[in-house]
Formats: sequence, C-alpha cells, structure tokens
Amino acid sequence: MRIDLHTHSDRSDGTTTPTELVREAREGGLDVVGITDHDTTDGWEEAAKAAREEGITLVRGLEISCKHEGHGVHLLAYLPDPTHEPLVQELDRILEGRQARLPATLARLQDLGIDIEEADVRRIAGDAAAMGRPHVADALVDKGVVADRGEAFDAYLGSRGPAYVNRYAAPLEAMLHTVTEAGGVCVLAHPWAKRHNFDALDEAGLAALKQHGLAGVEVDHQDHDTATRERLRAIARNLDLVATGSSDYHGAGKRDHDLGCNTTDPEQYERLVELARSAAVASGRPAPEVLIP
Repeated sequence: MRIDLHTHSDRSDGTTTPTELVREAREGGLDVVGITDHDTTDGWEEAAKAAREEGITLVRGLEISCKHEGHGVHLLAYLPDPTHEPLVQELDRILEGRQARLPATLARLQDLGIDIEEADVRRIAGDAAAMGRPHVADALVDKGVVADRGEAFDAYLGSRGPAYVNRYAAPLEAMLHTVTEAGGVCVLAHPWAKRHNFDALDEAGLAALKQHGLAGVEVDHQDHDTATRERLRAIARNLDLVATGSSDYHGAGKRDHDLGCNTTDPEQYERLVELARSAAVASGRPAPEVLIP
C-alpha cells in the first residue's frame, strides 16, 4: 500500500485542482492520498467527489501556519470538524494575515524597482483561498524577474529577503488543543527542515508538544536528509509518536516533490487513523472519516 499524506492543490499554493490532484495520485499508483492545503478546507468537497470517481482513499486535512517560540512551524491537521468555531476563527485570522501581507510585500518589491501589481498576483492565484508568497513568486516568474519559486524566495521573499513581511500565525500549543477539540489529529510537518528552529523541536520539545496533543511527526520528507530522518525516526519511537512520510506535492510549484516520492508506512497510517477516530469520539464533534472507495 502506497500512502502520501501531505499534498497541495490550487486552493492554496499548488498548481493542480483538487480533482487533478486526486487523479494524478491514482495514476501515480497511490492507494491513499491526503489533501492538506494551507489554512483552508476549500478543496475537500471537490477532492472527495474525485476520490469516489477514481477509487482512491482520501484523507482530508490541512496544513496550518503556526508559531512556536518565535519561529514559524507548520501543523498537519487530519480529519478535524471544519465547522468547529474556534478552528474556523483561527483559520479566518490566518487567512486575513495572508491577505494583509500582500500589499506590503508588493510595496517592498516595487521599492526594489520591480514592476508588479496586486492584479498580477491575483491572476496567478486563481481560486486559491490561501493566497501567499508562492503566488507572488509565481507572478515574479511570469514576469521574467526570476526563473522559479526557489529563486524568488532566495532573492526576495524568504525570511531574510528584502521583500519579506511577517504575518499572523496561530500559537502552536493552542492550535494543537483546538484541532484535538475539533476531533482531529495533529502531525508536525517537516519539523527539522533548515528553515525551522531545531532547538525548540528537539526530543524534549517534541515531548512537551505531545502533552498538548501532538500525535506524530513527518519524518520522510524531501527537506530531511538520510541522517536527519534516522534521528527523527528514533525520537518518534522513543516518544511513541506516529512517523509519517509524504511528498509535500505542489504540482509545478515545487521541484523534486513528486507525488509518492516519500510515503507513510501502512502500520503508521493505521495508527494515525485510529488516533483520529478516538479523537472524534472524545470530542463529540461530527469529524469526517477517511473516505474509502
């Protein structure tokens, strides 16, 4: 069984529709795919329809922008009730922060002599509910300013770049509780990627987060080299955390992240699904179940 639990559609910063994402997952030999757009569940309904038509198992989730000890981290929230009001309010606040950052980012780029307007970005973003820096990057590519998203982030939009603008992200510990209360289960996305804060996400830090509801860590990810994966997998075993693997697929928006390039072990997947079932029962919320064809 091939399982990829972290992918993005054009409802956030991917380049394929939810239908195309599911179809490509099935054509690529996946048995289970998770749709985890940034800070939105807008793609769930379309992905569910496509999964039924394509005969592939779908896990509905999202990747939530969080902050922990002053650093940005991403939280994969699987199968929460999307109508849970505290979750809805936090996601709205995060999305508002994304929208508010756009004019400031464009102003900085314009100060650098780059001819770019909000209309350029919105044309690229299309139907995205979660519009962010990747769409600005794509607009820069479209204008010929840079060759690809990677160059845009390296030269302008990354955290040390001249056009970087901070925005609101949810406190991680509070969000862990919110997702759990919504009947969902939480996995920390690519925690040891270079852009994250290793000091706060060491074994002691992950143990502390487990006390707030963390269920797993994404171990097998393109931003983790072999040695990093081995160390992180050992910590997951020590702390009895689920260890997942995934592509972090963004369509054409991210190189070297092809669907299924990393996968989750079936036993780990079953653990995650069981934890989600338990969380849904404990919360009393009408949380979605895994959609099995």
